[in-house]
Amino acid sequence: QVQLVESGGGLVQAGDSLRISCGTTGRTFSDHVVGWFRQASGPEREFVAAVNWNVPRTNYADFVKGRFRIFTDVAKNTVGLVLNSLKPEDTAVYYCAAVPQRSYYYIPDKTDEYDYWGQGTQVTVSS
Repeated sequence: QVQLVESGGGLVQAGDSLRISCGTTGRTFSDHVVGWFRQASGPEREFVAAVNWNVPRTNYADFVKGRFRIFTDVAKNTVGLVLNSLKPEDTAVYYCAAVPQRSYYYIPDKTDEYDYWGQGTQVTVSS
């Protein structure tokens, strides 16, 4: 099965930028949708962004408002998330998830739609 590994998290100041990445072991992202979710203090994981690897079509949460950008790196077989203009409320563990694509328009924003999950990477934004 596909294994996901997140990296790139860290401690930054408000207004800074950060790039986190999601990679795989054992197989590629081909024919998969890859999403980013985040979990702060609560029990729920919040949808951030997702991309259909092959198209690539994207889907963003409303709160992103142009601050974040999801992208695919074919050469490295990774999916990155660029976090710009970071705010303290962006502090969370960011998780990567994947699911086989069913169509070009299938880019889900619900946790139960994804089959594979990474362990997460911590992003902390100070005031």
